[in-house]
Amino acid sequence: MIRYALCNELFGPLDPFEAGKITKSAGYEGIEFAPYTFFGSFSSGEIRAGIGEMKKVLGENGLQFAGFHWLLVSPRPLSLVSPDKKPRQAALDHLRLLLAAAGELGGGNLILGSPKQRSACPGQSVEEAKTILKENLAALGDCAVSHNSRILLEALDHSQCDVVNTLDEAGEMVRAVNSSGVSGMFDFHNTGDETESWDALIRRNRETLRHVHINEMDGGPPGSGSSDYVPAFKALRETGFSGWISMEIFSRPADPAGTVTGAIRFMRALEG
Repeated sequence: MIRYALCNELFGPLDPFEAGKITKSAGYEGIEFAPYTFFGSFSSGEIRAGIGEMKKVLGENGLQFAGFHWLLVSPRPLSLVSPDKKPRQAALDHLRLLLAAAGELGGGNLILGSPKQRSACPGQSVEEAKTILKENLAALGDCAVSHNSRILLEALDHSQCDVVNTLDEAGEMVRAVNSSGVSGMFDFHNTGDETESWDALIRRNRETLRHVHINEMDGGPPGSGSSDYVPAFKALRETGFSGWISMEIFSRPADPAGTVTGAIRFMRALEG
């Protein structure tokens, strides 16, 4: 059975408990959090307080923790692929903190997008950056498993990032890392460099797809544009996908309740 979640930043400054009520009332089962919306400067005290607040938002509304995204957005400059060990180690430490937080929330998927923090640094080749990324994902795999979580590598098109632009590249890296704590995911919006249809991509990459972000190609909620999701939802059903379908949009709607309710009605009509 398909499970739907929401990425929380679409609610903007709305009280998180009110956002939780809207999420549950609309029919979603989980929330995927952007850590920066709860953890402030990522001090130990702020992380502790943020975890407590997330637990209350979820618990009071009977919702599940779907995971984290925008992992490396932080007040500190972080680069997971830097040839300089210091910022690279800082990024690894940051991700370990998030994995520990995810574990306290019951475990979930950590979506590794963060294009600026994983793009090749000035003077660095893309191949070198990919090699470092692979090494660091391997270093995080056991930590992810110990916290009942996974790091999911997100393909990002070349307009956002120059490291891992397609699902085939993401799958190749996941297989090279070869850890149960590292896998992949599918984002409808981030397929600008792909040459195949959404359903073909889902079918070919079914072994590594553990999570889905749904949105229109312009970043709007599903159903607000002209995209045909029917073949993709059929492919998800037929390949046995059982993870979260999480709505991530790139705007803060004036009527969040109406937007998220309309979106889930649209998605349920696609289930067939």
